[in-house]
Amino acid sequence: MAAMYPTVSAFDHRWLGITPWVTTDWLLTSAERHNAATRLRAWSEGNLAEPRVHGAGYFQELLDRVRDMRDGDLLLFTDWRGDPDELLAPGAPVSTTFCEAALRGVDVRGLIWRSHLDRLAFSAKENRHLGEDIEAAGGECLLDMRVRTGGSHHQKFVVLRHPGRPERDIAFVGGIDLCHSRRDDEQHGGDEQRQPMAAVYGPRPPWHDAMVALRGPVVGAVETVFRERWEDPQPLSRSPLRRLAEVLRHEQRRAGPLPEQLPDPAPAGPHAVQLLRTYPSGRRYPFAPDGERSIALGYAKVLRRVRRLVYLEDQYLWSSDVARAFADALRARPDLHLIAVVPHHPDQDGPVSLPPNLLGRQRALELLRAAGGDRVAVYGVENPSGVPIYVHAKVCVADDTWASIGSDNVNLRSWTHDSELSAAVLDETLDAREPRDPAGLGDGARRYARDLRLSLMREHLERDTDDGLVDPHEAFAVMRQSAEDLQAWYDGGRAGPRPRGRVRPLDAGAPVTAAWSRLLYQRLYDPDGRPRTLRRRGEF
Repeated sequence: MAAMYPTVSAFDHRWLGITPWVTTDWLLTSAERHNAATRLRAWSEGNLAEPRVHGAGYFQELLDRVRDMRDGDLLLFTDWRGDPDELLAPGAPVSTTFCEAALRGVDVRGLIWRSHLDRLAFSAKENRHLGEDIEAAGGECLLDMRVRTGGSHHQKFVVLRHPGRPERDIAFVGGIDLCHSRRDDEQHGGDEQRQPMAAVYGPRPPWHDAMVALRGPVVGAVETVFRERWEDPQPLSRSPLRRLAEVLRHEQRRAGPLPEQLPDPAPAGPHAVQLLRTYPSGRRYPFAPDGERSIALGYAKVLRRVRRLVYLEDQYLWSSDVARAFADALRARPDLHLIAVVPHHPDQDGPVSLPPNLLGRQRALELLRAAGGDRVAVYGVENPSGVPIYVHAKVCVADDTWASIGSDNVNLRSWTHDSELSAAVLDETLDAREPRDPAGLGDGARRYARDLRLSLMREHLERDTDDGLVDPHEAFAVMRQSAEDLQAWYDGGRAGPRPRGRVRPLDAGAPVTAAWSRLLYQRLYDPDGRPRTLRRRGEF
């Protein structure tokens, strides 16, 4: 892909630095991360961040870059779920691609969540097989259960380092797992390799997701996130039965030493990138002994700054505690609007799994609508054939200035309980399109954030241009009208041509009142990983 910005040699010191007061108004300082044990810097500047929306394009780029790696290069990856047979492209399964790299002499290291039992509809069997394939080829893949009880390692990132060829160094961070259902594109016909989902999504569930490709010094920071987890001396599992199984299956039980970390790559673009994370309290990670909640703290800081529009794409949008941060911002700023794009339906439709899924979302939406009224718009999306698209993306754009793409959902589990990683970007490049300063605070709209929002809205509205979408409030009105037009077409029996656009107002479903649903929601689906003192105070 051609570079969007000048080559590294074209940069001078004037590119490398955003006005300090703007940066610290939007990004957490080291002290504000509340984790002095990490080796991460507050943020890094001089990076190039490029969104990769849709799994098909991301998988193809990952395949091309891994195939380009050679003896002595380093490939690091983490995942929530890894299906060895998932195709990065036709004829190129994940396992084969990574194993071929290891056989060429690439140092391949993986951290995959061990998961729970397959009969609980998780992915222990698939993860174990991917790890076994990689290790048979000479790589090293750990099945990592160093999580809070009932939690998961939910981070999804890949780091590619090239000794002697640092210009090729790149990291991918976001929400796309190396597993079934993810290889979809902007037409949303679905991945032919599907995972089990609710019947409403059809035989090939359409899937909407996002990653961000990072080049520049931040690649070293993403690598540091991997190294902190890899070097954790705690046993991979605390369960005696699991540890016995490791011995019987001859699984790797301890991490081997990593090669010495290379210097950070040279500056590559005009983006400050902050890595935000979640680690639960109670696990005593050496790099986060009291846990880390910088994702929650980062959102809190942004929501104190935002004035015009928060644009969200999220798998869940759950939890009253989490939604309250958005509701407080809506209540305090009568000009603030919120657009949220979420799945029309939960991914599971069983009689036990469906009610807790609906309950969490209903509670959050009630709180948001009570605070913002008609300034809150929540939509589901569907493909041109009318099949609902499962929104798995985790994206937020605030006032066309700050933007994040990560693994974290807007719920307590992602903000407090599981491991998560998000890349928040503040672009040095001001956007000249009006309004140039949406918030009116002197920060200015930034090219990366605005372009990300516009590209997502164009897809959902089936538009080729940005007409009527640049101004945040006009975009809010355009999206609402499109959703109402499509819903009216359905309500009218689908008479006449189908209106352009894929968004429809979200139907929250019948109210969930069963007490058992609340218990399952709180204990299993959206647990709270905060220390008790913070939980009592309602803080993160």
